[in-house]
Amino acid sequence: MNIKLVVVGKLKEKYFKAGIDEYSKRLSRFCKFRIIEVPDEKAPESLSESEMQDVMDKEGTRILDKIADKEYVYALAILGKERASEEFAKEIDNLATYGHSDITFVIGGSLGLAPKVLKRADTQISFGRFTLPHQLMRLVLTEQIYRAFMINEGSPYHK
Repeated sequence: MNIKLVVVGKLKEKYFKAGIDEYSKRLSRFCKFRIIEVPDEKAPESLSESEMQDVMDKEGTRILDKIADKEYVYALAILGKERASEEFAKEIDNLATYGHSDITFVIGGSLGLAPKVLKRADTQISFGRFTLPHQLMRLVLTEQIYRAFMINEGSPYHK
């Protein structure tokens, strides 16, 4: 199985990187895991609605360039469907069972995801209505992917 995160922006904080590296190492026994960073679009603090759409559109094009047709895509979106860890684990297991061996998760930039990215996604997932820094979301998502594999293995990690 191949699992990929396509994310906008660079990870700068060493403590987030250390956590992600640890879970990536743990995931290596279950799948090929990788993170692809695409550049974020420079955006001043105050943007008009059309300027915000332009920023999201440019980032969206960069994201879509990293996704193949065969990939099953989860878009992280506040209005996406919330799942319990067990439900998420079952989804991952079912995807693998029914021929989706390439799974991609997308984390957008500070303004969110362009409509064309949401349209390309097979599903939208939410980790709640909190707004989290995108760097922290990478760590949380990576841990939850690892947790899903551990749940599917019947490991006590989840308890």
